[in-house]
Amino acid sequence: MNTDIVLNPLGYPLIVADNNFSTINQLLNKEAESGCTFFILVDENTYQHCISQLLTNIEALAQAEIIEIESGEENKTIEICTHLWEALTENGADRRSVMINLGGGVITDMGGFVSATYKRGIRFYNIPTTLLSQVDASTGSKTGVDLGGLKNQIGVFADPQAVFINPAFLKTLPSNQIQSGYGEILKHALIADKEYWNAIKGKHYTEIEDWGALILPSLRIKSEIVEQDPTEKGLRKLLNFGHTIGHALETFALENNHPLLHGQAVALGMLAEAWLSTQLTTLSADQFEEIKEVILYNFELYKPSEANFERLLELMGHDKKNISGQVRLTLLNEIGKGVYDIKCDPKLLKDALRFLTSI
Repeated sequence: MNTDIVLNPLGYPLIVADNNFSTINQLLNKEAESGCTFFILVDENTYQHCISQLLTNIEALAQAEIIEIESGEENKTIEICTHLWEALTENGADRRSVMINLGGGVITDMGGFVSATYKRGIRFYNIPTTLLSQVDASTGSKTGVDLGGLKNQIGVFADPQAVFINPAFLKTLPSNQIQSGYGEILKHALIADKEYWNAIKGKHYTEIEDWGALILPSLRIKSEIVEQDPTEKGLRKLLNFGHTIGHALETFALENNHPLLHGQAVALGMLAEAWLSTQLTTLSADQFEEIKEVILYNFELYKPSEANFERLLELMGHDKKNISGQVRLTLLNEIGKGVYDIKCDPKLLKDALRFLTSI
């Protein structure tokens, strides 16, 4: 990928370029001409592996103030946001300041939230460095933090000025981070594009070399959905396939010192919710078996005991898609066709958890 590919379906550019910094340089040079100050939010991983490449290739960031936090979902909290707001204040940030969020989904989610709320909003750019954040978390304008271990309970919709996706950053990642991002890629195919699913279903994530070829179709699927429903009143709920059960598993695993990466938890959630699709929608047994085979080929199972099912149901009860206290799921009518707002009673949710533990 020698030149920038720029998509603009959401009102801000999504720039995909392998080590080509020309477009993002132009954008940030214009920011610098206005006299703004730059801040770069990183964690210890992006500070070690990515920041030097950014500072070398983007001249406007040469004098940027770098703010570092610890990585991990456990640090995606309002307390860390307070630390970041204080750091901005101590370093003289004003309403013309610009935040560069350099990292995975935790950094882009929280950095966007901090930016959107500091002095009632400063501009920010997302530069995602994990596969999951490149195909999902950094686009779509959702920002936020967790509350009491519950995923993304506090947040706002806020657009970045641009998203710069450099697939070369993926070379810095451990295998489990690639696996996590692949879970979201599979989700995009399952909810919206059967041909895409057929193209990738036979591939183990460790065999894929050209991630740029998968990032683009995933971005297009998500962008087309978000463009039609930016604040998740209806159609955008499709993007939550696997997330009701997946978020519960992710939170429960973190509570019990067995953390799952987001995409790993979502993959298991998709497996359970695909099973529920055979009970509540029109997903065929043959297509369910196909989905099951692909997920089990790429992901290890996490099996909470039945004694913990009530806690998992309690966590599902906090899901943002719920209506009047009733769990609403995104499921599949068939591969490539998702459906949302499907009611599901607690007994059937427990049956889905039993299915997971029985494999």
